[in-house]
Amino acid sequence: MAEIILKTREEIELIRESALIVSKTLGMLASEIKPGISTLKLDKLAENFIRDHNAVPGFLGLYGFPNTLCVSPNAQIVHGIPNKIPLLEGDIISIDCGALKNGFYGDHAYTFAVGEIDSSIEKLLRITKESLYKGIETFTEGNRIGDMGYAIQNHCEKEGYGVVRELVGHGLGKIMHEGPEVPNYGRRGRGKKILNGMVLAIEPMINQGTHRIKQLKDGWTILTADNKVSAHFEHNVALINGKPELLSTFKYINQSLGIESDEEILFYKDHP
Repeated sequence: MAEIILKTREEIELIRESALIVSKTLGMLASEIKPGISTLKLDKLAENFIRDHNAVPGFLGLYGFPNTLCVSPNAQIVHGIPNKIPLLEGDIISIDCGALKNGFYGDHAYTFAVGEIDSSIEKLLRITKESLYKGIETFTEGNRIGDMGYAIQNHCEKEGYGVVRELVGHGLGKIMHEGPEVPNYGRRGRGKKILNGMVLAIEPMINQGTHRIKQLKDGWTILTADNKVSAHFEHNVALINGKPELLSTFKYINQSLGIESDEEILFYKDHP
């Protein structure tokens, strides 16, 4: 297992800077996601945007990945490769993005609707995003990683959804994937103790049907075993003075989409 590296306040601020570049990238993409656009076009827009903000794409070349974005429509869960196929009305697409600046990574994700989507899929997106904040709420000093996984799992499984087991969140810093692993399932009171200075990428991956997965022959793309849709939301969070503080934000996405939300207010460093 990768090493757990606790961060100083100065290092946390550098991670925040990288995370906010990703947040702004996703906000820019939110206004571009419409029926007819290809994921390869979105990928090029993201790469240019990140470089224009004096950062480099965090995923491009990482472990040999060929692109800036992981784009995973519909039944794809994560690690989808951008292509020229146009998105269709009623699709959903999970976009995972990373940026590297000043030696530190930002890395988070959001699942977007393409035009109007089915109400059952809309509910999956809502419950998955809610579970992300349930997990963040339990990221407090004295708790354990299993408490976070339990909170996410319980919120999603009571709605009948499948919680992916093989893919997990992680620590974040100078390395994209540091310790500890952060599963989206677990038992309360189990796992690594949560400590001040931890920075985590918390990322529920929740399926409309079975939790089981399969992989395409491209060696990257992971999708649901039953071909039902999957949602993925991810934030970067630091533990400061015993409490979780968001380093990433969905506010730029909300601004692009005209959504009013106070879901993050408890986790901002400058909250009232």
